[in-house]
Amino acid sequence: MSVAIIGGGWAGLAAAVTLAEQQIPVTLFESAAQLGGRARRVEINGVPLDNGQHILIGAYRETLRLLEQVGINIDAACFAPALRLQVEPGFRLQAAALPAPWHLGVGLLRSEGISLREKFSAMRFLLTLKRVQFRVDPELTVSALLAQQRQSAKLNDFLWHPLCIAALNTPPHIAAAQIFVNVLRDAFFAARDASRLLLPRIDLGALFPDAAASYLGTHGGNLYCNRRIQGIDIHDTAFTLHHAQGSDNFSQVICAIPSFRVPALFGHIPAMQTLNEGLATWRYQPIYTVYLQYDAAVHLPFPMLGLSHTMSQWVIDRQLTQQPGLLAVVVSAQGAHETLSHDALALHVQHELRQTLGIDATPRWTQVIAEKRATFSCTPNLDRPQNQTPVPGLWLAGDYTASDYPATLEAAIRSGVNSARLALNSLAQ
Repeated sequence: MSVAIIGGGWAGLAAAVTLAEQQIPVTLFESAAQLGGRARRVEINGVPLDNGQHILIGAYRETLRLLEQVGINIDAACFAPALRLQVEPGFRLQAAALPAPWHLGVGLLRSEGISLREKFSAMRFLLTLKRVQFRVDPELTVSALLAQQRQSAKLNDFLWHPLCIAALNTPPHIAAAQIFVNVLRDAFFAARDASRLLLPRIDLGALFPDAAASYLGTHGGNLYCNRRIQGIDIHDTAFTLHHAQGSDNFSQVICAIPSFRVPALFGHIPAMQTLNEGLATWRYQPIYTVYLQYDAAVHLPFPMLGLSHTMSQWVIDRQLTQQPGLLAVVVSAQGAHETLSHDALALHVQHELRQTLGIDATPRWTQVIAEKRATFSCTPNLDRPQNQTPVPGLWLAGDYTASDYPATLEAAIRSGVNSARLALNSLAQ
């Protein structure tokens, strides 16, 4: 009754923690030098950064539960204000201290930067979604849905498009409307605290991967970094995993590697052919994070600001992580930024911050971190695989597996936990 987990990102760690909690012998293999996958700490010239600016929201129930399980104090680890969206130039929305969804409705009525007519239009859109029980035509893109609901250009620029890009990391004209609606449902209608922002005060490594590794160490788990699984053999009741240091046998395997790596690992297994062929056709979206280290006096009026009509989309003030003067600018999904060199992109972002936020200073240094395949393209009717594969005892975990959520940390955590529970049920039979 031993389980191997291939991949030490958030999904793999969630699976490992879930199994270790039930005292199942679990061994996790990670090919990189550190854990966390696409949400991890990186050090550049001795400065701890994150390879992407991930935020949580209150609706991420499973993520918050698991963080607490591994010993993270959410209140200490995150700045958690009520929902506040500030998108330059001039849009302000602050949720009211009322039950959902009135907190958002009153917040929209009090918002700045859009007309009263646009405020009621946004509210009608949300109420229409509730009336149809948050189900829309699965063929619709986000842009088509917004056009259908007659949302204005301002509402799209200041509200719906920023939320779509932030949640789905896919341009609205190709993004799946149903997945976007699912996010709106859970964030705005479930409970008032579901919409609150959770901005990490610590780096992403400390937020979950480090604590999860410690949890595994105290619950009998084995963890190996710098150990890439090079091949896998399947027997009647066991799996043999091959790596540079040798081979190991397990009764169950949870594969938590990125979706684009799955076909290479399982291409020799006939039962996996259909799944492999499907994943091989997927397209992916990038996320670029541009770090700019200004003097300590430079800071934002709120830790997270959105920008409209610019290449830069979100600006995060790393003063939250005790790094004064350090701004992280997020440029998500496909776009013209992909054609620029890192130096040219940093200069362009610096110019945009000067023009939009009035930051008339020269950064001491800049650093661009590009995740070229940060997420899958979340398009309509995408056939996402289940956690259970055609091979008994072999499970998939990752933010790309079947879910009503896009490729978020919450989707990764849910998938990891679910794959572990499926493995537990299988072991119990």
